[in-house]
Amino acid sequence: MEIREATERLMELQSRLSAYQHAMGIIKYDGVTTGPKGVAANRAHTLAILSADQYALMTGPDTKELLAFLEEHAGELTREQNRMVFLLGKDLKFMDRIPQDEWVAYRRLLTQADDVWHRAKAENDFAAFEPLLKEMFETKVKFAGYAAPDEDPFNFWLNHSEEGTTTELCDRFFDVLRERLVPLIKKIGEKPQVDNSMVRGDFPAEKQRELGLWLMDIFGIDKEHCGLEETEHPFTSTLGSHFDTRMTTNYHRESFTPSMFSVMHEGGHALYGMNCNPDYAYTVLDGGLPLGMHESQSRFMENYVGRSRGFIRFLFPKLQELYPEKLGSCTAEDVYRAVNRVQAGWSRIEADEVTYALHIMVRYELERDVLAGKLAVHDLPAAWNAKYKEYLGVDVQDDTHGVLQDSHWCDGLVGYFPSYSLGSAYGAQFLKKMKETVDFDACVERGDVAPIKAWLKENIWQYGKLYDAQELRTRIFGGPFDPTVFTDYLEAKFTDIYGL
Repeated sequence: MEIREATERLMELQSRLSAYQHAMGIIKYDGVTTGPKGVAANRAHTLAILSADQYALMTGPDTKELLAFLEEHAGELTREQNRMVFLLGKDLKFMDRIPQDEWVAYRRLLTQADDVWHRAKAENDFAAFEPLLKEMFETKVKFAGYAAPDEDPFNFWLNHSEEGTTTELCDRFFDVLRERLVPLIKKIGEKPQVDNSMVRGDFPAEKQRELGLWLMDIFGIDKEHCGLEETEHPFTSTLGSHFDTRMTTNYHRESFTPSMFSVMHEGGHALYGMNCNPDYAYTVLDGGLPLGMHESQSRFMENYVGRSRGFIRFLFPKLQELYPEKLGSCTAEDVYRAVNRVQAGWSRIEADEVTYALHIMVRYELERDVLAGKLAVHDLPAAWNAKYKEYLGVDVQDDTHGVLQDSHWCDGLVGYFPSYSLGSAYGAQFLKKMKETVDFDACVERGDVAPIKAWLKENIWQYGKLYDAQELRTRIFGGPFDPTVFTDYLEAKFTDIYGL
């Protein structure tokens, strides 16, 4: 085989794999947005067949021969090509250790679990979801055993999803947050609570959708290549390539802020994926780095931009236009304080920046215990409620508002939750670095997101998956990750808001 032929075959392999991802992503997206709710079995049937074909393509002898040849000729490849070979090889080594029938059964399980989870959450019926959740966790343990028999299963999934992420790293990180944030929460609790009545009431979904589409324009999200639909749990999907990106949100009649911030959050995901090097389309370099780095971008747009005083000032006239009865007699400062109100609650996605990490710690500890065999799936609701009482002082009213609130487990996303808090902390360090060359505060106050996006594209977005997360962070930070930058940011912001 000649090197030119091999590199052409490398691109063809990735193109075919992206086509499978596109087809499977579209089917799932349809199922959780506009598709009929009674056709999950049909989706599972189709996705199982596509998964089998994808598995055969990924682990077949032609792919193994191709990647082995390219690894032997690494010196003749570009940096991009070597990274492609590495990422494909990582997936191959993992999938090749899992029997095909078990892989296909797992993919079918995820489709079934997603359908049952939606119904279980709506009906407060954990018992209906329990058997599928139990099978999912058991499968994750079994697959980790196939791939790394001597490694702790939870640690395997953390590192598999984002290189370098381990339970040791997460434990150290959460120790820093706990040390700094618990006293901060206590101080805030001793102060008069911020009034948030102006963002609570009756807010029609159509007005919230109008706001979401307007925010997409403000953030410069190309609607020709990115849609916005409604679903139970907001998410963003890159389908096949960054040329086809889908955002979702959820409208809560009693408040416009959950959807408003979910559009900003999902918009961060969309912007990252849609702004990588166009040459990476239909390759494994497309779409951005997973987990912590991707969540750093979503949390950046949601919190560092969206919850900033300057951006709320910019946003305020639009909010008054949409909701004159509720916001006509208040000020932008009132809204800024309201959307940054610190109050422990049951909902992760609606949590403020200070208490958010406690929601993540609950999920992190529960996942770790289930995969270690220390906690039975049947006992998850009680364990969940006990930790919410211990960490947040919250009495969870039912499983819909408790253990069933997130969609991640039905999607097989074990080890994902720490990425939200890690991403938030990465974002603080990105912001500190950005402010060396960008007048961030002036930009957000006039609603000019372009310079912020330009910095993120130059330093992060354009590279897609070319670098691993640790290498990319080091390039930007000029040194190691420092979580105290994040805790310093939180202390300064909320000391100002609450007059501590």
